[in-house]
Amino acid sequence: MVSRAFDAPRELVFKAWTESARLAKRWGPKGFKVRVANLDFRPGGIFLYKMVLPNGDEWWGKFVYREVVPPGRLVWVNSFSDAQGGITLHPLIVTLPLELLSTATFTQRDGRTTLTLRWTPVNATEEERITFAGMHDSMQKGWGGRLDQLAEFLARA
Repeated sequence: MVSRAFDAPRELVFKAWTESARLAKRWGPKGFKVRVANLDFRPGGIFLYKMVLPNGDEWWGKFVYREVVPPGRLVWVNSFSDAQGGITLHPLIVTLPLELLSTATFTQRDGRTTLTLRWTPVNATEEERITFAGMHDSMQKGWGGRLDQLAEFLARA
């Protein structure tokens, strides 16, 4: 689980997660460039994106939305993918689960919004579950950078 409070209204934080132009400006790890290939924002819809690493390598990712409850909750299955949206292994960690059930909740209090993210492996092998469990520290760091970018984006919005 990762949680962060932002000095922004809940509707704006939610839009930063759900609108193509906003996602392209702030999604992905720091230093990566993101191109939104497809965003069909509804239950059953897909967010397909390409991340270009600083070294020029390209990684594709995909969300398949399960729940969309504006502006309070999103649930999706997250995976690495190819350009056509086919599920692939993580480019560097082949024993990471192919799919993660991801939940984002957006709560507002006194003009601040708290975003809380949770992940659970989907149909994972025992080896994949062990890898996932061992990744919590690096996920905290990686998502910390993404949330730093979100804070910077929201400050400029």
